[in-house]
Amino acid sequence: MSEKWIDETLYDTWKQSFRVDKELARKKSEFQDIQIIENEFYGRVLLLDGATQITEKDEFVYQEMLAHVPLLTHGNAKNVLIIGAGDGGVLRRVLQHPEVEKATMVEIDGDVVALSKEFLPKISAGCWDNHRAEVIIGDGIQYVADAKDESFDVIIVDSTDPIGVGEVLFTDAFYRDCARILTPQGLIVNQCGVPFMQADELRETSLRRAQFFDYVSAYVVAVPTYIGGFMTLGIAGKGDNHTKQRVSVIEERAQKANILGHTRYWSPEVHTASFCLPPYIQEQLP
Repeated sequence: MSEKWIDETLYDTWKQSFRVDKELARKKSEFQDIQIIENEFYGRVLLLDGATQITEKDEFVYQEMLAHVPLLTHGNAKNVLIIGAGDGGVLRRVLQHPEVEKATMVEIDGDVVALSKEFLPKISAGCWDNHRAEVIIGDGIQYVADAKDESFDVIIVDSTDPIGVGEVLFTDAFYRDCARILTPQGLIVNQCGVPFMQADELRETSLRRAQFFDYVSAYVVAVPTYIGGFMTLGIAGKGDNHTKQRVSVIEERAQKANILGHTRYWSPEVHTASFCLPPYIQEQLP
């Protein structure tokens, strides 16, 4: 049994550790330190700059909620933009929706994509070769700033926390550009951290988005390796607010998309319930 452990470095006053049964990859890219390890319980684990990004054991929790909730909330998303998500898990789930005609993924760090393809193939499950997917290695900030002729129904931002390479994905300019390229009923979702530990992340992000969108809300997901209780996924949109839909509506859409029975965390009931926020989270919203 290995005696080597790796400590997550996200918080100054709290940490979790993974036993490193095997280090599969370690690379200092142009943007960040990338590490992939093997752990007996969690399987393969991706860490960026010492912070846990995804594990084979619980990736379905985060990925299903980040992809299925916005697409089924929208109800007719044909053009989807994904910022980040270099492991391929979000792209995989988006492409499970047959109404999606094109999914454009923009990931700044090509090394994350390359290493994920090599060492985390279970997470992406072959999505890279889908004819509806366009994968761009580039700056997501610049992409949305430069986009003139293309519009999107849903934008999914799967970023690191607002430190290092992920910091620029939490600015006024970024949200302004996202609002500009969304269709009239378009919406955006992005991870806003664990509010018990990172309340300012949800609060500040929500205030920024409220300047450019007709509604701002959030929903929760319980990811075991994102320590501190519920993680929030912030959602904001243009036009009518569809975040409080009936279970029957979501179930009908999921049935049409052939999602029912093919998920391990998401369900129509979980979908609708996830928007019911505990007061300590609700009070962080404008």
